[in-house]
Amino acid sequence: MQTPIVLLKEGTDMSQGTPQLVSNINACQAVVDAVRTTLGPRGMDKLIVNGGKATISNDGATIMKLLDIVHPAARTLVDIARSQDAEVGDGTTSVVLLAGEFLKQVKPFVEEGVHPRIIIKAVRKALQLCVDKINELAVKIEKSNEVEHRALLTKCAATAMSSKLIHQQKDFFSNMVVEAVLQLDELLPLDMIGIKKVSGGALEESLLVAGVSFKKTFSYAGFEMQPKSYKNCKIALLNIELELKAERANAEIRVDNVKEYQKIVDAEWQILYDKLAKIHASGANVVLSKLPIGDVATQYFADRDMFCAGRVADEDLRRTMKACGGAVLTTVQDLVAANLGSCEYFEERQIGGERFNLFQGCSNAKTCTLILRGGAEQFLEETERSLHDAIMIVRRTIKNDAVVAGGGAIEMELSKMLRDYSRTIAGKEQLLIGAIAKGLEVIPRQLCDNAGFDATNILNKLRQKHAQGHCWYGVDILKEHIADNFEACVWEPSVVKINALTAACEAATMILSVDETIRAPKSQEAPPQAPMGRGMGRPMM
Repeated sequence: MQTPIVLLKEGTDMSQGTPQLVSNINACQAVVDAVRTTLGPRGMDKLIVNGGKATISNDGATIMKLLDIVHPAARTLVDIARSQDAEVGDGTTSVVLLAGEFLKQVKPFVEEGVHPRIIIKAVRKALQLCVDKINELAVKIEKSNEVEHRALLTKCAATAMSSKLIHQQKDFFSNMVVEAVLQLDELLPLDMIGIKKVSGGALEESLLVAGVSFKKTFSYAGFEMQPKSYKNCKIALLNIELELKAERANAEIRVDNVKEYQKIVDAEWQILYDKLAKIHASGANVVLSKLPIGDVATQYFADRDMFCAGRVADEDLRRTMKACGGAVLTTVQDLVAANLGSCEYFEERQIGGERFNLFQGCSNAKTCTLILRGGAEQFLEETERSLHDAIMIVRRTIKNDAVVAGGGAIEMELSKMLRDYSRTIAGKEQLLIGAIAKGLEVIPRQLCDNAGFDATNILNKLRQKHAQGHCWYGVDILKEHIADNFEACVWEPSVVKINALTAACEAATMILSVDETIRAPKSQEAPPQAPMGRGMGRPMM
């Protein structure tokens, strides 16, 4: 008899073959069911409690991140939701839904013994056809007419917000978001849009500052004596500590009389006063520093009608530099007019329960700040996430100037195109591409289900319209019917759809190509025994 060959460590769990693949697909279905109801304007929110912190959200990527999924195959869906969020910013729920539905539709073929490679080939073929069709259908935007271009961006932002918590105020916020993005330079850097949250007040009290704004920093005595507004002010940006430093613990100075000691103390004060005098001589009205500005310096500046703020966050200081010009200095020796920033108007203003420093009319304003008002903290956080999606969509629309109709219209058109194509080919691919065509209908179906409509009825109407050649017909949530969503201004950048389909197909093919999972057990180490002490807690003998 041959002795058995042991390759893997004892206790290793191996599962393989078709049952393993079906099990992975089922795990993905469970993830999809968790976010299914959040899609669309009538989507529900999820309340996720994590270690005492409650988050209310219907943003797919946020929910996936907070769910903390451990199943290795299902984690693929978390990754595609994150990649969609990072790349495009919107469509995170759609991408998870599509991937899950593709797997659900091909599951019967897997169970019947169709080789996964044939299925993968069909999925890739279908993806290629879909991307080509989107590029063919997408409507290019005219950038020459500024008013039309702006109106289009506003419509895209409004569509991104229609499924969020703030959909009632989407007209107000979509204009604000477009205004914010258009104030940036050509590269549209996301970190140049600051979002600050102030509890209290109504959502409509939110405001956009064309420049930089940040919360009042920690202040010392003398701060209230400083002026709180300037016109045409000069700004010194520093990375210098302007306070008397405590002696280091390991420093040692030997003196043999009081006069020597007094000289040391005077020298320390003199160094500080020299720095302050140089800052004052430079002509700066506002002094911002990343490091603390102590009470002596605060009083010194107050006496000379100067404003100062210490411990300014690095991000805010960098945005102030980009907006107002100047440079962040680590020494006062180079403090000349060329290194100072400037803005037309600076003020410290009360917004709700907080005080904010506002820099407006900046010399090279390529940055802006959204100050959000609203009720509870969770509500403000969800508003920030919603605005992030809208900002990303507007950025993408400016960079990729092509749009398609949303509301399930493009998915129905792609589904019709794949069905027609599948009838022209023979073999297993015909059935598989037909299954993927059915899978694409999950978006309009879910939009109907979430709004409480009869999905079968509305999908039948949509199929009829698309068969007649009306390619932009989608679900009309407001009238419980179907409508031409392009005319209804439900627009989305085509790059969102291309990215979502590509990521969903990639995830589906990746899960289909896994046929074995091997789990190695962690080595079971006994915890080290504490030595028996002679002090308290020694066991009775």
